[in-house]
Amino acid sequence: MKLRLPDSVTVNILSKNNDIKDPIIVRYKIKAFHEKIWKALTDKNEMKRWYFDIPDFNLEIGKVFNFYEPGGSKKYHHQGEILEISPNKKLRHTWSYPEFSKEKTIVNWELKPEGEETEVILKHEGIDSFKELGESFTRESFTEGWNAIIGQSLKSYLEKKDTKNQ
Repeated sequence: MKLRLPDSVTVNILSKNNDIKDPIIVRYKIKAFHEKIWKALTDKNEMKRWYFDIPDFNLEIGKVFNFYEPGGSKKYHHQGEILEISPNKKLRHTWSYPEFSKEKTIVNWELKPEGEETEVILKHEGIDSFKELGESFTRESFTEGWNAIIGQSLKSYLEKKDTKNQ
């Protein structure tokens, strides 16, 4: 399967040794200051406008949060635990589906300010531990999902918001 991605995106699917244990890495430059992006990533009221509605999200190491995909079908229970916080720079948390698997993966959000833009780098590690769960849990599915979440939802939310606030 070939994925058509914008030039600003880097995705590792296979390493030089065809080792599929490499993380998925997605990068986008967003025309917003890193503080605004950090707020969008860590404020539950902002998150529900572009990401997921996560009512039990609290930005504190060790806190567990739960959410479902949008639309109300509640097919996939997602669960995460916050592992690392470096304000305005990095957020690291687990990502799991407790009703389908005991496996946990790691999601890293990293912000790199570049003038009036910020590079958002998402790294999702251990994704291959979900491959036995079916087509919705493939590397390709996660890659497409993260590209849509960051490259469309987050980017348009922040760039529209930035335009309105100027």
